Amino acid sequence: MTIWRRSLSRRLFLVVLLSFVLVLAVLQAYMWLSFRQSIAVSQPLSRLGGGLGEALAAIDDEAQAVATVRAMQTIYGRLRLGGNPTGTLVFRLEDREGRLLFSAPLLRDRALSAPPGRVRTMDMDGVSYWIYRADAGRWRVYAAEPERTLALVVPNNTRAVLPYLLIALPLVLVPAWLAVALGLRPLRQLTQQLQRRSPTDLAPLGFQARHAELQPLAEALDGLLVKLKARIDRERAFVQDAAHELRTPMAVIATQAHALVGAADAGQRREAQQQLESAIARASHLTQQLLDLARLDDAPSAAPPVIDVAQWLRQVMADMAPAAMARDMDLSLVAPDRLTVAVEPGALLSIVQNLLANAIGHTPPGTRIVVTLAGSAHPLWLSVEDDGPGIAPEAAAQMFERFHRGADPRTRGAGLGLAIVRQAAARLGGEVRLGPGLEGRGAGFHLRLP
Repeated sequence: MTIWRRSLSRRLFLVVLLSFVLVLAVLQAYMWLSFRQSIAVSQPLSRLGGGLGEALAAIDDEAQAVATVRAMQTIYGRLRLGGNPTGTLVFRLEDREGRLLFSAPLLRDRALSAPPGRVRTMDMDGVSYWIYRADAGRWRVYAAEPERTLALVVPNNTRAVLPYLLIALPLVLVPAWLAVALGLRPLRQLTQQLQRRSPTDLAPLGFQARHAELQPLAEALDGLLVKLKARIDRERAFVQDAAHELRTPMAVIATQAHALVGAADAGQRREAQQQLESAIARASHLTQQLLDLARLDDAPSAAPPVIDVAQWLRQVMADMAPAAMARDMDLSLVAPDRLTVAVEPGALLSIVQNLLANAIGHTPPGTRIVVTLAGSAHPLWLSVEDDGPGIAPEAAAQMFERFHRGADPRTRGAGLGLAIVRQAAARLGGEVRLGPGLEGRGAGFHLRLP
């Protein structure tokens, strides 16, 4: 239901309301503490009883004394003293022999007891009363009122303070609500501008936010749209390039399949079969690289396991050694005996395999390739260097771009290996750079994992 929908205006109303409740509670506590402090210093009942005793001390006539106390009872019977209900302040007059001369109707003939000049507490019909006694000449006068406990004081104080708070509530709430409504108007305008846009329109909004609080939001939205447009453009170009790269092996597969079916002799069938297998292998390799890129782009990162990178790297190089030996290459490893690191093996495997495959496949036979593992767990350094022909400086800037194969017509592959290396390094939070190879010759790829 919309009545329960979250709203800043409703939240503002509740915050203001709770603030007023808090103010009421704080005022209650302050008034209660002030009351208790005033009671500890001088209780009003003792001042009233003492003043009445001084007045009676100057009276010697019994009728006049009774009339004085009766007048006090009449006056305070119509007054509300100290928050107690009307008529609850009562008096009793006796002579020094204890003969009752006057008693308030509430007391009837109930005897009161208190030390002279002091206030004591006494229970009367289940209600706790303060009793004060004053001895004045021939007379003994008592004044009594209900004890003002917290349960009695709080309602009285609430009735005294609450009307002022209710008057102040709309005076505070209305300006605050107007401030929120006017402050959110630019946000509504921004929302309407977003709703009117086409789903394919990823151009920056260009929203001029006049409020400092909205400027970061507008800038973040523009930045997000720029990133989304760049990503979509990159993915569109990637799909087009991938389709273009897959077209060639697919065409070869179709051609060689027809040649295999129509081959006149065993030699033609064997040649067509070899070409067909080569095209299938190329298409399979390209598909696997595309899957690797997709995995590195979109797969969520999990907590990496702790592995011995040195031993792991020896196993990877052992798997790559037959390809290097087939081309008479010297593949060697420089690494500590043991190096334990928390790292994602899949991303690191993509880096090492592609760098080694590039070094083995793109350098002439007899090339020396050295893999170096160095550093502590943080940072970790991994280098793959060779002493081959190297990479021209003008081509170095594009080496990590997708589908870039360089200017050498003999270069095979789809140009995705180094792009996978860069993406995997970024996934691991590191970076890879190109530098000189062994003894200043060839190419060297240096990975740093922070």
